[in-house]
Amino acid sequence: MDGLQHIGKVLIGAGLLIAALGLFLLLAGRIPWLGRLPGDILVQKRNFTIYVPLATSILLSILLTLIFWLFGRK
Repeated sequence: MDGLQHIGKVLIGAGLLIAALGLFLLLAGRIPWLGRLPGDILVQKRNFTIYVPLATSILLSILLTLIFWLFGRK
């Protein structure tokens, strides 16, 4: 029975993580600076546009690392 309880906890955690990600995606459009930070690279030419959100990716990586570190501690 111990194995089933562990799987249940993992499924609940995964569900909460997916719900938090969905909430973040819903609210991300309302944060005006997200995706337009200094350090994000935007190249626009006549026929194409290249956008590399470098600073935004680094910021999100740091935030997610801190969140996972806090939840991973026992």
